[in-house]
Amino acid sequence: MNEYRPGKFQLLPMVIKNLMIINGLVWLVQITLLNRFDYDLSRLFALHYWGSELFRPHQFITHLFLHDPKNITHVLFNMFTLWMFGATLENLWGPKRFLIFYMICGIGAALCHMGVLTYENVTLTKYATNFLNDPSLSNFTLLDNKYDLGNGTSSMESLKNALDYHDPNAIEIARIYVRDYVHMYRSGATLGASGAVYGILFAFGYLFPNTYMYIYFMFPVKAKYIVGFMIVAELWSGVQNSAGDNVAHFAHLGGALFAYLLLRGWTKRRTDFY
Repeated sequence: MNEYRPGKFQLLPMVIKNLMIINGLVWLVQITLLNRFDYDLSRLFALHYWGSELFRPHQFITHLFLHDPKNITHVLFNMFTLWMFGATLENLWGPKRFLIFYMICGIGAALCHMGVLTYENVTLTKYATNFLNDPSLSNFTLLDNKYDLGNGTSSMESLKNALDYHDPNAIEIARIYVRDYVHMYRSGATLGASGAVYGILFAFGYLFPNTYMYIYFMFPVKAKYIVGFMIVAELWSGVQNSAGDNVAHFAHLGGALFAYLLLRGWTKRRTDFY
């Protein structure tokens, strides 16, 4: 049977090495600025919803090089996956084509995610406007059930009880809370190389579907099954859209989609399955 083990060609190809260095250095800058100067670099370089005052066009590219400064596993997992699946692709394609592929998948993922953000913000604005125009308990409950406004806290339940009695003070507090929540939601930041990495992951499964990967270094599973499972899991999680889930699932799927479109264009007469 075919076996894939990292480093079969060149252990650390040039583009992957430089991407890992850049992402690592940027992450160190992020935590330094955050811890020493209380400045969050994501305000300027992470991807924001186009309707936010924080949005800038360059964020479609720069967000790919930022990761969660409070969670080192975010950057470590992305860089490990990039190396594990991308090394073979860069050896196969060469550095120029690999970098083009990586960047297009990342930007494509951001475009897909921006579409989802637009839908989510329009929907939130609709619910919020309904409440602001008619500050009833039912309208507030609809908002809370969909967006988990208070994370199930007792203070939120107390506010609901006061709204049920049409308390003027409670109505004003709820209106302020909803306006602030809409502003916070609109200003949310998306960062990380995950969209581009999912494109790399998909490309490996597409070009080497029958190559065996080793789960926990013990159990051989074909690449197409691993990639297929991850894509389905992302789709399921994205459709569920659970409250409190901060993962950009449709950005991951967008990276895989653009990877597929690129690969279809590059390999119109694909007959070899490794």
